[in-house]
Amino acid sequence: MPGPLSSLRIIEVGEMVSAPYAAKLMADLGAEVIKVERPGSGDRARTRGPFAGGAAHPEKSGLYIYLNTNKRGITIDLASPRGLAIFERLLSRADALIHNLAPFEMDRIGFEFARFHRLNPKLVMTSVAPYGLSGPRRDWRAEDLTVWSDGGACYLNGARDRPDLPPLKAYGYQAGYQGGAHAAVATMGALFAAARGAAGQHVEVSVQESVAAIIEMANTFWPYMGMVLTRYGPKPVQPLDTFECRDGWIFACCVEEHQWRSFVEVMGNPEWASEEIFDERFKRGVNYDALRPLLADWIGKQSVQDLYHKAQARRVPFAPISNLADLVNSEHLRARGFFVDVTHPQAGNFKYPGAPYRLSRTPWEIRRPAPALGQHNDEIFGSELGLEAREIEALRREAVI
Repeated sequence: MPGPLSSLRIIEVGEMVSAPYAAKLMADLGAEVIKVERPGSGDRARTRGPFAGGAAHPEKSGLYIYLNTNKRGITIDLASPRGLAIFERLLSRADALIHNLAPFEMDRIGFEFARFHRLNPKLVMTSVAPYGLSGPRRDWRAEDLTVWSDGGACYLNGARDRPDLPPLKAYGYQAGYQGGAHAAVATMGALFAAARGAAGQHVEVSVQESVAAIIEMANTFWPYMGMVLTRYGPKPVQPLDTFECRDGWIFACCVEEHQWRSFVEVMGNPEWASEEIFDERFKRGVNYDALRPLLADWIGKQSVQDLYHKAQARRVPFAPISNLADLVNSEHLRARGFFVDVTHPQAGNFKYPGAPYRLSRTPWEIRRPAPALGQHNDEIFGSELGLEAREIEALRREAVI
């Protein structure tokens, strides 16, 4: 069966994570995605490891291969007038453009929605920028660390009043993935409106706001309660925390009274659990400095899986904290086919994360590996745009493609 988005053509001008991930989400659901890269060097993700075989190679980056499955790839110098003219011919027959060019780069090369809208009134253009396309930080450069921090997530992952536990950034490019996921949803909304007869529109995504939107109730605890939530900071109800067992880590959540009573039974009803300072959840929050060491001492003697199953059997929501080996070897994920084999002509065969969803009638699939730099230039410029071989070769010599 063709994918649910198989009727859509998306043009992607993406670097690193945010725009490529947004376009990947749509490509994996069947959309035709044409990725446009700079001649010569291409997407910066090609320089990021890990690399198949160990040595750095632009066609063997694990990050690039993961983010660009199911796409065709071409090269165009968008800063050149001839290159931009060719790009506009692509846009004239596209449904959407997804990019993460910096706002000042958009200004420099004339990357304007109004211009593209005149060319293709149904076109949806999605711009992903660290701080959006307006405001005092519009033209600021930012890497993942910058925006993850500015969005508030680093602070939550620290510990208030604990200088030994400073704010921390999660591994990888998490801000970019959040911006990409939000961009894909917003793009689909605009495409749905266009399919119902509306004109194309300009979708703007701020990566900082994408991060700030996912830090959940931390945004409301401060104005309503004057409380700043952090990894080890005070919380109004407890326990809601991570603990080290004798063979790994576990997350404990028993903030409801019935959960706490059940967990006390799991622990064998220790005498200290009946103290007045622990007899309701807000008291347990206020007195958590006394409660936590008692919990940590008992939990530290347990095994992760044994405690997990005992708590779950009593409807107490504990969860093992998986490391990467646990994920890759997970019996459950293997049974669901989450990890998929991707065979790349230069990098070889590796397992990559698949889709976190299932569609019963139009299934997700990997149709093609990530493209080599400029792999589909002749196919798209020749067969689809009608350029003759001599024209394509001249453009290649002049580094326009």
